[in-house]
Formats: sequence, C-alpha cells, structure tokens
Amino acid sequence: MVPGLPLPPEVQLAQRLAGNEQVTRDRALRKLRKYIMTRSQRATGAFNPEEMLKIWKGLFYCLWMQDKPLLQEELGRTISQLIHAFQTTEAQHLFLRAFWQTMIREWVGIDLLRLDKFYLLMRLVLHESLMTVKTRGWEERQIEQLLELLTTEVLHPDSQAPNGVKSHFLEIFLEELTKVGAAELTADQNLQFIDPFCQIAAHTKDSLVLHKITRCILETIVEQAPLAIEDLMDELDTQSGEGEASDGGEESDGGEESDGGEESDGGEESSEDDQDLQDTPPKRPHAGSVHRAEPEADKEQVWDDEENTGPVLQFDYEAIANRLFTLASRQSTPSQNRKRLYRVIQKLRVLAGGTFPDDDVPEKAYKKLLEGRRERKKKRKNRLSTLQPQNEQGGSEAEASSSDLSPGMKRSRKEDENTGQREPPVKKKKPGARAKGAGVQQPARKRKQPLQSEK
Repeated sequence: MVPGLPLPPEVQLAQRLAGNEQVTRDRALRKLRKYIMTRSQRATGAFNPEEMLKIWKGLFYCLWMQDKPLLQEELGRTISQLIHAFQTTEAQHLFLRAFWQTMIREWVGIDLLRLDKFYLLMRLVLHESLMTVKTRGWEERQIEQLLELLTTEVLHPDSQAPNGVKSHFLEIFLEELTKVGAAELTADQNLQFIDPFCQIAAHTKDSLVLHKITRCILETIVEQAPLAIEDLMDELDTQSGEGEASDGGEESDGGEESDGGEESDGGEESSEDDQDLQDTPPKRPHAGSVHRAEPEADKEQVWDDEENTGPVLQFDYEAIANRLFTLASRQSTPSQNRKRLYRVIQKLRVLAGGTFPDDDVPEKAYKKLLEGRRERKKKRKNRLSTLQPQNEQGGSEAEASSSDLSPGMKRSRKEDENTGQREPPVKKKKPGARAKGAGVQQPARKRKQPLQSEK
C-alpha cells in the first residue's frame, strides 16, 4: 500500500473491531452497521469478497476479545443480525460465505477457552440465515441458494473444513430449522431442506460426515416421529374444536329467533349437551383456574410440562424413504453408505406404514414415552416409604443382632483358648466378616494348625 494514503473504510473498521477497549469495539460495531446499510443501498459499489473477508476478520477478533458469557451471547447476536442490514440476497450470501470461510480459516487457532463462544456464533449466524429465507416467504429458489451455499462451504470435499466445523454444523442444522420454521413449513419444504444432506450421505467418503448426517438428521427425524404425530393431532383437534364452536354459535342464534316452545326444546338440548360434556374427560386446566384436579392428574400435568419440547418438523416418511432408496441404490454409492442408508430406509418405511418405534398407538405416542419415567419415580417413592419404618425399628434390630452375635463371639473365643491359638488382630476387629464367611474360615484354621505344631 502506498504510504500517506488513507486506509479503506473496511480496513479501518476491522482494526477498531479488534481493539483492546470494549468502548472502541462497540462504537466500531455501530459504525459498521451504518456503513453496511448505506453502501448496500447504492446502485453501484457493492461489496466484493476481499472486503467482506476483511470485515469478518475484524468481527472474529471482536468476539475473540469479549469476555463474560452474557456479553459474548449479546455480541454474537448483534454480529449475526448484521445480515439483515444488507438489502439484497446476493449481499447477504456474500456475508454468509465470508463468515464460513473465516471460521474454517481461523478454526485451528481457537483455544479451548474460546471455543464455546464461536460454537454459539455459528448457531446464531445459521439461525439468522434461515430467518432471511423466512422473511421472503420460504421461496423455493431462496431455499436452494442457501442450501447450496452451506453445503459448498462446509460439507464439500474441496472446502477443507475442519471436523469441528462440520460436526457442529450438522448437529445444529435441524434444531435451528425447527426453531425458525416448524410452525410454517410443510412436509414437501422440509424434504427440500434435507435433500442436499441425503445426496451427500449417498456419495461422501468422509465417515464423520456420513455418521453425523445419519445420526443428527435422518435418525433424529425417526426419533421425533411420535412428537410430530402428536403436534399434528393437536392441530386437528383445535381445528375440529373451532368448527364445533362455530356450529354451536349458529345454533344458538337460531334459538334466539325461535318462539317460546322452540326455546324450551333448545334448553333440553343444551342440558343434554352439558351432560355429554360432563361425561367426556376434561382437558388440561389453565394456569390459575379455580377448580383443582386430582393429585395424580396434577403429577401427570407436571410431567407433561417438563417434557414440552415445542413444535416439531412434519415429514412425509414415505417420500424420504423413496428419495434415500433412489440415491442409495445407485452403482456409484459406496457399500458402507448403502448399508447405513438402508437401515434408515427400513425405519422410515415402518413409520410410513403406521407402526411407531416407541408405541403402537399414534395418538398416545408421546405420553407412552413418559410412562417409564413416571413408573420409575413411583418406585423410588415406594422404596422411600418402605425404608422409613425400617429406620424407626433400626435400634431394636441392632440390639437383636448384637445379642445374637455375642454368644457366637464368646464361643469362638473359648475355642481359641482351648486350642491355644491366637487370631490376627484384623479378624478381631471385623467379626461381621467372620460371621458371614464362617464356613470359609473354618478350614483356614485347620491348615494353620500343622504349621504351628511343626514350629
């Protein structure tokens, strides 16, 4: 660079972002956001890859210099939300591409003490990148471009990404997709999201990537099947409940317009409806309700609240199995990959047939998963209740045991006096061990007698 010329703005911002003082770094971060918004609005003069890499190097060391976990999380969220300052999709993808290239380049130099903050940064950036697709209505083209960028930079054989980056990316992808789009995405859209991973699993030669895709994405879909069915049935129940409520409202309006005789009939019908409602099992009471349920129902409600995991992604298991079979049955697929994928295909086809791995009844699949934990908790309570009366009788049992042991101990001492032998002090200190193994120690004394007689 020619001396005397001012540094480019992105270089100056990168230097201030990596400064020692937190005030300087915070000020530079605010200026960077304004600079991005101003420059991205121009018709010409967009960012190039070299400039974006310089900016991300400054952001990387800005997080490097930040201490305290809460401040690290706040800073990581602020950095990841810079993607929304860009006005075009091309600029956002350039920002994401420079981020993953920076993480891959700097990953080897990250020490163990700073590793967690960069794990968090990867999760936050992935979350915000999925949010950009959500703001555009989950367009198919937007999904394809984002997945192509992620798989090319992280999972492609030529990307040279470290194993730590690959593993963490595959571990968090389905989780962040669930947080962002579980309430909106359809089964076909979810299949589009996981299709690139299915293709990579079919032809990759990296055993780590194959294991992580099958375990963290494909098998996780199988494990979450009961939860997905429960969410679907809850949604259907709410829709049917809204339909019944609307029908009931129309009937009530018609009753008001009718004359007195019809009103009396409507009253009888309402009484019958009340009787039917009483016969049906009540739903979970809302928080702060006046009526109290039975203790067992309260316990079950607590267990259900503890295990509430939120919405789950919906999948067409037959479509996933067919897609995996098409990829795995090719001649170019390695045998190791084919065997691994065939196991997943078998599980998916079992799910598509209506048989669930953890329960035979889809409606109660999730509740069935909790029964084992409830039974274990009840068994622990029963053990504690049985141990309490035993502890109360502990004194009398101890006295009885001491009275039973004392004659045996006296007899053993008399036998020792008659034989003229003296036992080791260790055995005298532990009479309980002699009592438990009396049949074993008796031949031991007989073996010692000839040795002492020879002396």
